[in-house]
Amino acid sequence: MAIRTVLLAMMLGVAPWVAAAEQTPKQVHLVSEEWLDYTNADGSGVAWDVLRKVFEPAGVKVVAQSAPYSRAVGLVKRGEADAWVGSYKDENEDNLYPRWHFDMDHIYALGLASKPVPTLNTVGQYRLAWVRGYDYSSYLPNAKTFREIQRREGILPMLEHDRVDFYIDALTEVDYVLGQSPQPERFRRTHVAELPLYLAFARNDQARALRDLFDRRMDELVRSGELRPIFEHWKQPYPFATDSQPQ
Repeated sequence: MAIRTVLLAMMLGVAPWVAAAEQTPKQVHLVSEEWLDYTNADGSGVAWDVLRKVFEPAGVKVVAQSAPYSRAVGLVKRGEADAWVGSYKDENEDNLYPRWHFDMDHIYALGLASKPVPTLNTVGQYRLAWVRGYDYSSYLPNAKTFREIQRREGILPMLEHDRVDFYIDALTEVDYVLGQSPQPERFRRTHVAELPLYLAFARNDQARALRDLFDRRMDELVRSGELRPIFEHWKQPYPFATDSQPQ
């Protein structure tokens, strides 16, 4: 009887872990806009490397796909991908969000050097522009006058002809736009915010299991510092400390 009791206790103790392992899919289909050296179309980049480090040691292969941001959101909503990369927290109520972010987005305002220097508290007073789908109005205080554009190629003429005061985007994309100008000294970029970046998972059982795995792995990796070499390799700021908490 005693032996049977011990065996039953052992079975009950391991059953949840076994069940979780059995329910976790063998691959995770992630879709992202193509950001240079972050989510390159060939599967390279800091974000893809981080996400492979999260999932693949746990036995889940990362399948990376590139698509424009709004299409990436749509693929996840339709259940054709498990999550999209680079969402802000609770950006879309149709999706499941993990506790942990995987990086920080360094948000900048690009404008003519003759314009006033904006801050997080004042930038919303100006006429702003950003790429459709990014919804910076939810994260910049009092941002009421803004235009959503389809492509970044037309930003510099908009600024030069005073159609908008500032273009809002992550630092990498701001630098990409600025690099198109033959006279970059005419413009100034100003840091205005830091926004945590998340995977936005589909609302189904498979994605829920992947989300929970992501959080368990991030608990381990942030504490161990194992993600730091990836950011150093890509010359990107490391967004965690050993005592960092989910945001």
